[in-house]
Amino acid sequence: MNTSITTFGTLKASGYISKSIKTELRDNLIVSIQEGKNTFHGMHGYEDTVIPQLERAILSKHNINLLGLRGQGKTRIARLMINLLDEYIPFVSGSEMNDDPFHPISRYARDLMEEKGDETPITWLHRSERFFEKLATPDVTIADLIGDIDPIKASNLKLSYADERVIHFGMIPRANRCLFVINELPDLQARIQVALFNILEEGDVQIRGFKLRLPLDLQFVFTANPEDYTNRGSIVTPLKDRIGSQILTHYSADIQTAKKITKQESEKLDDRLCKVHVPELARDILEQIAFEARQSEYIDHKSGVSARMSITAFENLISTAERRALMNKENVTAVRFSDLMGMIPSITGKVELVYEGEQEGTSFVANHLIGEATKTLFLNYFPKIEKLKKQDQSTPYDEVIQWFFDADSFELIDESNEETYVKALLSVEPLVILLNKYQPNVATADVPFLMEFVLWSLVEFKKLSKHRTAGGTAFNDSFDSYIKGL
Repeated sequence: MNTSITTFGTLKASGYISKSIKTELRDNLIVSIQEGKNTFHGMHGYEDTVIPQLERAILSKHNINLLGLRGQGKTRIARLMINLLDEYIPFVSGSEMNDDPFHPISRYARDLMEEKGDETPITWLHRSERFFEKLATPDVTIADLIGDIDPIKASNLKLSYADERVIHFGMIPRANRCLFVINELPDLQARIQVALFNILEEGDVQIRGFKLRLPLDLQFVFTANPEDYTNRGSIVTPLKDRIGSQILTHYSADIQTAKKITKQESEKLDDRLCKVHVPELARDILEQIAFEARQSEYIDHKSGVSARMSITAFENLISTAERRALMNKENVTAVRFSDLMGMIPSITGKVELVYEGEQEGTSFVANHLIGEATKTLFLNYFPKIEKLKKQDQSTPYDEVIQWFFDADSFELIDESNEETYVKALLSVEPLVILLNKYQPNVATADVPFLMEFVLWSLVEFKKLSKHRTAGGTAFNDSFDSYIKGL
C-alpha cells in the first residue's frame, strides 16, 4: 500500500479496499496458514492445543476469551495477534476514533468529509499502534471505558449538553479498528460488564442519556483466571454469551517445553561480567520444581504456579553463581547444586500456600520442592536407592556412605573459588568412582554439579545428613546427628 497518499480522493483512485478488523485478521491468517508460517511465534507447548483453537476463532471472526491460570501466556497471545493486522491502515486525519474514511462514524469525521469531500486529509496508522490493553480493576468506571460528558469541552465550544460533541469518549471508542484487550475480566464490576453488551453486539453506545449509534469496529480479547470466578468475581452470563470463543490455556506438559519458555524469557547472559556455565541437569531441576509445586499438598492448585517462577528463579540461579565469581575475581564459573538455594526468594513469592503450607512456612515449602525435584530426577541418572536392604546386601552407594561414616567432616563452602570447590568434591574417591561407572560420558564441566547432586540426593533419601554451617553445607553419615545428640 502507498502510505504517501494524503487525501481521500487519491485513496479511492488507488483502488484501496476497506476491511473490518475481523476480516483483516481472517484474511492475513489465511495467507499465513497457506504459507506455513508460525503466526504465534514463541508460544511453546500450544502448537496442538491452544493455537489451533485460536486460529479457528479468528477464522470465525469471534471475540475471544482466554481462560487459564496465571503465567500461561494469555496476554502474550493477545499481543501477538497484532502481527495478523495490515501493516498500515488509513484514517481521517485528526479523528480520535481512527475513522475509516470509507465508513466514518464520529461527528468530527462526518463533518470534515462533508466539508472537504475528496480533499479530506488522510493519515496512516501502523499496526503497532492498534493495540489497546486495560487491566480490569474494581475502580474502572464506564467513563474510563466508554466515555462521559465533558463540561469543560461544552464550555470552550459553547455547546449545549444536548449536543453529542460535548462527549469525551473513553478507551473503547478510541480503540476503533484496533485490538482491545481486557485482562482479568471477572474483576470488572458486573454493571461495567453489562455496559459492554451492546458494544459487542449492536454497536450502541449509551452515555448519560445519549444513545449514539457508533458501529465500532473492534476485535475484543478478554483474559480470565478460573480462580476469579470464586474468589473475587465472575463473568456475567449475558456477556459470556456474546463472546464467540472461550479458549482454555494450560501450563507446559513436559520439562523440555518449559525449558524453552524459560530460556526464551530469561535475561540473556551476554551482559554478565563473567561467563556462567549452566549444566543441563540444573535447568531440568529448576523446571521440575514448578512441576512439583503444581502437585504439592502445600500449594493452592486453584491459584496455579506461574511460568514466571521458573524464569525469575533461573535469573537468580545465574546471579548466585555470578556473585561468587565476582567475589573470587573469576571470569568463568559454573552453577553449583548449592546455588539452587539462591532461587528460594523467587519461589516463595510466587506460590500461594494452603493451610498446611502456611503452618510449615514458605522457606520450608521452597526447600521441600527442591528436595522433591531432586529425588524425581535422580532416577534418570543413577540406580534407585532402596529404603531398606537385606543384611549383607550391597548397593552402589555403600562405599560413598562408608566414606562419610569414616570421615571426620566434609564441608562445601558457598563462596569458595572453583579450584577449591572441585578439589573438595574430588577428594571423595568413592563418589568419583560412582560417577565414572554410571555417568561415564558426562561433560567435564558438569562433573562437579553431578557429584554434588548425588550428595544432596543421598540426603533426601535419608542415607546421609547435612546441616548448614556459618559459610556452607556440611555432609555427614545419617547417624551423625543422632550420635552427637547422645
